[in-house]
Amino acid sequence: MRFLHCLILLLLVCSCKGPTREELASLAAYGYYTHLIKGEYEHFMAGKAGADSLPAGYRQQLLAGYKQFMAEQEAKHEGIREVQVARAVTDSLSDDTYVFLIMCYGDSTREEIVVPMKEDGKGWRMR
Repeated sequence: MRFLHCLILLLLVCSCKGPTREELASLAAYGYYTHLIKGEYEHFMAGKAGADSLPAGYRQQLLAGYKQFMAEQEAKHEGIREVQVARAVTDSLSDDTYVFLIMCYGDSTREEIVVPMKEDGKGWRMR
């Protein structure tokens, strides 16, 4: 019985810790790239640091570039079907967090990309 109480106490203490910065950055990066895959380019762009202050013309160019990128991936690899989080690390010297995502293509190939993330007043954003 004493063991069970200690186990419950340990679980409560562990569950009180919130998510790590790596987990939060990973969740944000995963979400942004999921928007990209779904063709929700405005939502993907909203995940870019400083995107809210871009001139309208430049925003339109970026949106067109995202659309063109996805069309190229469709032609080369039958599109990106899924994104997975591989891992995330925080550089202790610079305090930068890097999320490693795996792009899973329709032709069964996979590619790992690195997404540098930063936390601002609005949450985690891609740099």
